[in-house]
Amino acid sequence: MTHDVVAVTPKGPDARTMLAGLYAGGSDLRVDRVSDGAAVQLCTADGQPLVTVEVPVFIQVPGEVGRLLGPDVRAEAPVWWTEVRATTAVAEAGRLAGSVGGRIAAVLGGTTWPADAAHTDVVPIPSTSGRSPDSGALGVDVLTDQAALVIQDRPVIAATTWLTDLLQTTVPSGRELQIVTPPRTRLTLPTRTLLANVPARWIVRDPVCGYYDGLTGAVLHWHGGRFAPVPTADGRASVADAFEAGAATQGEQQLHLSIRTTHPADENLLLGGALEAVWQALTGDVPTGWSTAEPVNLPWSRRQLTELARARAEKSAPTWLVAVGAPDRPGIATCRVVRTPAGVEEQITLAFGYTDGQAPLHSLAELAETLATRHRLTSMLTYLRTARADLTTPPHHEAPLVPLSFTLGCDAVRLVGSAVAESAPGCRPVRLGPMARPALHYPLGDGADLSSWQRLKQLDDHLKACR
Repeated sequence: MTHDVVAVTPKGPDARTMLAGLYAGGSDLRVDRVSDGAAVQLCTADGQPLVTVEVPVFIQVPGEVGRLLGPDVRAEAPVWWTEVRATTAVAEAGRLAGSVGGRIAAVLGGTTWPADAAHTDVVPIPSTSGRSPDSGALGVDVLTDQAALVIQDRPVIAATTWLTDLLQTTVPSGRELQIVTPPRTRLTLPTRTLLANVPARWIVRDPVCGYYDGLTGAVLHWHGGRFAPVPTADGRASVADAFEAGAATQGEQQLHLSIRTTHPADENLLLGGALEAVWQALTGDVPTGWSTAEPVNLPWSRRQLTELARARAEKSAPTWLVAVGAPDRPGIATCRVVRTPAGVEEQITLAFGYTDGQAPLHSLAELAETLATRHRLTSMLTYLRTARADLTTPPHHEAPLVPLSFTLGCDAVRLVGSAVAESAPGCRPVRLGPMARPALHYPLGDGADLSSWQRLKQLDDHLKACR
């Protein structure tokens, strides 16, 4: 049974509705504001956290509820999303979360996930005198000197505000964030991207081996205050059978693009142009929404995301955002906007899913020219893989990414030197844009030949040696 409940309602919870939910544990519980006012927490009189209710999110982007909660939750945007999280330190907290979410949905006429967790009963909470509130106060289930462990039982682990805040708390403390899930759980691309860049591990429960790493398959055990790989006699990690025996993705493909653009720090700068151009080239439409976390809740607006990035740059802070496309055309992206000595840099990761095995590879050279001539492209690397078209990561082995092409923008070619950049071993580049100031597009393979990795390494070594 999950300890998280999401209330999805056609109206935003007002103060009276929130009070109805918060009284689910009776009048003896304490209500505290946490996360700089971004959430409220129900606690016992002696301070033990029980349930956290996050500020409701108004979702205006079609398909987000189904993408993250599954098709059984029938609610289409615009809707309000209210997240209720229970601690696992107190047995009754899960039922309390169900009552809080159930009351909000009952008052406003909405629905909940999971449906069987919702009710409106008062949940008596016994005395917790003597229990330590430390781990619950940090939003984790087990806290040690080595790790912050979170137990999740959801169909999809998304890069929510709660998760990104938890990473910002955990990483500076020197701990590894460890997320424990059942084998049916998957990660969104933004979540996988976040976990890949910090000390973190996805731990999957398995009836045969106990636990394994959802991204590498390494069999794990609890050791020294955290989950770690089980040592073997030969020093290699043992791989779980469940990881190796994952379901096949017949005919499904993912097209991945890693893009960098660099713009002068001009007051008239409008960000998001490269991301929008990629979406139009590969889907025929623009992104449907954007946000600084999942669920993605705001309609696509280059002006609004630029205003946010400019406000954060004034505080010397980067901006990280997520963009999604229409539900019938799977596409998702993350973008990090950062101020550098060269100007304003966009670091974009995009993925598009295809069920018919027909990723539009023929469009990549034309797209590269558009980005190089109109959107100040620094570089673009594209890959293809056989994997789920819904762009989520399951806890089993997937085919590797295979490089398709690399593009060097006009300014980058000038810095390296056109003659040098065109003399790269192993691949003949195609000139794009003005002859006097070209960009270079390097075809690397067709997405099926793993030797394209060797060609990419040779190209990378050549360009680095010339800088």
